[in-house]
Amino acid sequence: MNRFRGFRFDSLAFRLIAVAAVWTLLALVAGGFILSNTFRTTVQAGFDADLADDLDSLVAATGHDASGAIRVEPRYMSSSYERAYSGTYWQVSPVGAGQVLISHSLFDPGRRLTFISQMPANKDGIVTGYGEGPDGQQLRMLSRRIEFDSVAPGQPHAYVLTVAGDVSELESRIAEFNGTLIWSFVVLGLGLVAAVFIQVRIGLQPLRRVTAALHRIRAGSSRRLEGRFPAEIEPLASELNSLIEHSAEVVGRARSYVSNLAHFLKTPLTVLTSEAEAQPGPLADSVNKQVTVMRRQVDHYLARARAAGALDVLGNRTPVLGVIDDLARTLRRIHRDKDVTIEVAVPSGLAFRGERQDIEEMAGNLIDNACKWAKGRVRVSAHPQGGTFVLAVEDDGPGLTPEERRHVGERGERLDESVPGTGLGLAIVRDIAKLYGGSMELGESEFGGLGVRLVLPAIA
Repeated sequence: MNRFRGFRFDSLAFRLIAVAAVWTLLALVAGGFILSNTFRTTVQAGFDADLADDLDSLVAATGHDASGAIRVEPRYMSSSYERAYSGTYWQVSPVGAGQVLISHSLFDPGRRLTFISQMPANKDGIVTGYGEGPDGQQLRMLSRRIEFDSVAPGQPHAYVLTVAGDVSELESRIAEFNGTLIWSFVVLGLGLVAAVFIQVRIGLQPLRRVTAALHRIRAGSSRRLEGRFPAEIEPLASELNSLIEHSAEVVGRARSYVSNLAHFLKTPLTVLTSEAEAQPGPLADSVNKQVTVMRRQVDHYLARARAAGALDVLGNRTPVLGVIDDLARTLRRIHRDKDVTIEVAVPSGLAFRGERQDIEEMAGNLIDNACKWAKGRVRVSAHPQGGTFVLAVEDDGPGLTPEERRHVGERGERLDESVPGTGLGLAIVRDIAKLYGGSMELGESEFGGLGVRLVLPAIA
């Protein structure tokens, strides 16, 4: 299947929209990753900056008392370090043996801040990394080595000061930002795809106008592409109009050549017939017989050439009812001595996709043949059948046997020489119908005579 709810997967519109959608998706995904990583880096840098400030405060708050022992003045630190499990912690641990000082927020005197992973110290001597908090939190940790000169005897001179902060708040802010980013990009992506869809629909509107104009030409309601087109489409419309005009001109010229050739051939044939009739005898009979065959062949191939040329011309549309009515009036006068009744039952809106003279040729041969063999009644009816229509011609004559139906009309074969005509009418009808992609079928009419069904292309 190359369609989805009427949308063709191989259409230009689908390709443009699909490509735009893919590129929009890739651009939004890449942009989302970049923005998310940038936000994470920025927020983490701000978090580290706050911890660095707290580490500076811890350095300022750490000193020795009158006895030379190390102590930390809480007033220099944030109040969050006083609340148990607040998520911010500090620790002062000696290098070597000695007492470890911790913030009240660690709560458990035996708990220590230790690095699980860490980076080498930067130029300021600050080591960064991650550790585990007292409540299982993941902590971001900064530490720095400080040495004191005036300390009590036996006290260590060097200490490692560490501050830590719970990164869950950091991750929460990043997750909130990512959620907002995803929804924003989804809405943006849908908006961009919708905008591309509207742009493509509007941009391809001239092509749909060209399609509609070509349909009107095929339907016979127009002979050329009409209307104003954008600069990109205008050359196409001009070339199509030129091609249509050139095709009509070439076909008309070719048909004129064929008609002239037939006329030039018929004149010598008429002379031969006159000469043969003036000098009766075996030779004259032979000449008349061959001249009759030649005339039939000229008529046959002239009709085929005319129909074949008409197929290459766009815009051919012929109302069927008007043609049948005209033929019925003419043939009633031609066969008035037989007093044949010709009934016509053709819908008024039915149209043949072809030239008038071709359907006149086909219908005229069928109706004329029916009038020749009918006892007094001929019916011509038509009805649409999908993209075609069925033209039925029936008479109340003697009809044909199944064996005779297989042979009649093939290579100009005649079953009865007593009836005037060339005997080539049905063959011509069959050939022209095939050129139009149609068919002819011989059967039995409701009146007991011959019934002919002709299937031809129709225009709605």
